[in-house]
Amino acid sequence: MSNTISKSAMRKMTPAELENLAMYYREEIQHTAEQVGRETKIYLHWSAGHYGQFFADYHVQIDKDGAIYVIGDGVLDEVLAATWKRNSGSISICILGCYGADTNSLGAEPPTHAQIERMAQAIAALSNGLWLTIDKQRVMTHGEAADNEDGIYPHDPYGPKNGCERWDLEYLGTMESPTYHPWAEDGMRGGDVLRGKANWYRRYWKEQGGTPND
Repeated sequence: MSNTISKSAMRKMTPAELENLAMYYREEIQHTAEQVGRETKIYLHWSAGHYGQFFADYHVQIDKDGAIYVIGDGVLDEVLAATWKRNSGSISICILGCYGADTNSLGAEPPTHAQIERMAQAIAALSNGLWLTIDKQRVMTHGEAADNEDGIYPHDPYGPKNGCERWDLEYLGTMESPTYHPWAEDGMRGGDVLRGKANWYRRYWKEQGGTPND
């Protein structure tokens, strides 16, 4: 489990501020990734904690009401050890909640609609700032990385491809219903939906003339 930190150590941000922060650190993030033979990526997660808990192991965190937080000054070029060990990338985002989740239930504190929408916005903002495409090779869930879908090396403790036991965002189905059933009947996983939403926001913001500051 990640180390918890106080909310007072967190800084609330708008999507526009998050995009600017990512842009500020873009070259340093890219350099850090290249030093270890990787590419800059965005890593999606649930926290498996309570709605009000914040964690030292994630760059960007989304609370129950959909507010975006970063730690302190938001030093995004600090690559997290847990992120690299799971084959993902430089920036880690989590939805706060899901304590006690398993393959049949997301526990008493499942992701809210506000969190889902804001995570998609955070993905879009980060991707804009980092000059990344929003696809499965650049924006991955925990289990997608653990299943080695970015093709670097396997992670045996997390199970075989498409059999990962890390009950993470990819198992949330479409997350479009109030009861976020794992494995949606249409085959859409949580990561697919979040990437789709993020791409929609990215296109919409471009049409509207920029990332919103709200």
